[in-house]
Amino acid sequence: MTLILNNDDVKSVLDMELTMNALEEAYQQLAQGQATCRPRVDIRIPSKDPAKTYQWGTMEGGSSVSGYFAIRMKSDMIYEQEYLGVRTQEKYCVRPGLYCGLILLVDVQNAEPLAFINDGYLQHMRVGADSGIGTKYMAREDSQVVGMLGSGGMARSHAQSLCLARNIRKIQVFSPTREHREAYAREIAEELGVDTVPLETAREVFQGADIVAGCTDSVQPVIIGDWLEPGTHVTCIGGGIDEAARQRFDRALRLGSSPAPTGIPDFRLHDETISYDALPAPGSPEPEPGERPRQRAHGVVAEDRAVFLEELLAGTAPGRSSDQEITYSARGNIQGAQFFAVAGVVYEQAKQKGLGREIPTEWFLQDIRD
Repeated sequence: MTLILNNDDVKSVLDMELTMNALEEAYQQLAQGQATCRPRVDIRIPSKDPAKTYQWGTMEGGSSVSGYFAIRMKSDMIYEQEYLGVRTQEKYCVRPGLYCGLILLVDVQNAEPLAFINDGYLQHMRVGADSGIGTKYMAREDSQVVGMLGSGGMARSHAQSLCLARNIRKIQVFSPTREHREAYAREIAEELGVDTVPLETAREVFQGADIVAGCTDSVQPVIIGDWLEPGTHVTCIGGGIDEAARQRFDRALRLGSSPAPTGIPDFRLHDETISYDALPAPGSPEPEPGERPRQRAHGVVAEDRAVFLEELLAGTAPGRSSDQEITYSARGNIQGAQFFAVAGVVYEQAKQKGLGREIPTEWFLQDIRD
């Protein structure tokens, strides 16, 4: 039988410590060649509404050690909007407030489809876990204050992972909507027992922060180099980094890059995503000028000062060398490996607890060879 797991099922079995451990194991398997993955690939097609674009995104990977393969699939309508002076990227499936993200987990021993898993909660956890892993290896040992930009689901999972990585005593948070940042402060203080303070401006978040986390959906930079204080560790999964910040990073940790296709070493890419774009249909309006230009995704941040996790673990390259250095960490383009690792753990835990709904595996099989 194939298991169907929704976000409530995932939430009931997946915590941040489990997520971080699963990802670190997967990254070690990648470094040893026992796992593989590819970068995220997006297909973008203009819709009849010039302000919106259809986007299909996938990422996949598998491991001979865990015995799992997984592909994560997303179907989104993408658009941008201005809100309280901030330009953000928004998305939905069918209508605003609904989203379509699925993970197909497969057994590599017999190719059996084991589970279909909603990706929402797992997505927040795996992204937060990455920042926690980066913080574990790069932030100052005495880091106690987090500056949080954003108050949504990603900001919540980041609070969990950063508190696991360091002895955090205070989180200072800003997001444009007062009600959201105040609700975040109340909820995180109660959940984690950490003093959490809502602030009036983004600038204040950087003041006295040992770790700054960008967790927004802004299409404009939120990590501002002129605001960074010596000794800060930075992570940013939404909102971007301005050029001044890139120049100030003394050391940048990259958790990994997808391997090259077999026999084609020149095809190893460091781009976070690879995108393919269709032109509008004949007679359709051109995309609105406000839409972000299509361009190649960024690769290794601060490449001349970068270290890969496998190098750090092997002792062949240094990480932070002083308490005054400004450091940065990012996942890279190994999302595909994250999904076989975390989805595999979720599946095992759910099976043990009898969670989810079973459907006949035969529904996905056929007797015609393709």
